[in-house]
Amino acid sequence: MMGANMQNGRQAESQAELPAGTPVALSAEIQRQILSRLSKGLAISEFPYQALANELGILESDLLAFIRHSVEQGLVKRIGCVVNHHKVGYRANAMVVWNIPDEQVDTIGERLAREPKVTLCYQRPRRLPEWPYNLFTMIHGKHREQVLKSLQEIVNENELGLYPRDVLFSTRKFKQTGARFHD
Repeated sequence: MMGANMQNGRQAESQAELPAGTPVALSAEIQRQILSRLSKGLAISEFPYQALANELGILESDLLAFIRHSVEQGLVKRIGCVVNHHKVGYRANAMVVWNIPDEQVDTIGERLAREPKVTLCYQRPRRLPEWPYNLFTMIHGKHREQVLKSLQEIVNENELGLYPRDVLFSTRKFKQTGARFHD
């Protein structure tokens, strides 16, 4: 039987008592804090997971086990970085909106999602009659001409020339973050 005493955010028990593959039991509060801190970004550090574990008063191995379990359960889709593309010189950002027949949108969306120059790809419902588009892709470049060239290459390589589309360049940046976990 597991103990109910809390020490450093985890129940006081031996790991041997847990079934194989089960992450160490962390309190609900610690789990919430982990998700919240992950959504805000990891510290720029040689050992970012160790830094977070130290901050929370838990073992790095427990933190990593919780993250792994969260990914396996679909609670966390992935851990990645959000690059501030403006700071690294990518100032031309275009949302390409496509009018793809509904019976083809999954296939074409999956193809476009695999394109290295496409940084975002998702389907949304049309808003007829004003908005016929149902597939959205994002392409970044250092200048507009580069983005338009990349788009033309994507269109040619994927035989998408017959599908109506529009290119919407960003004109102003208000905010850029990854997804956030809110309490």
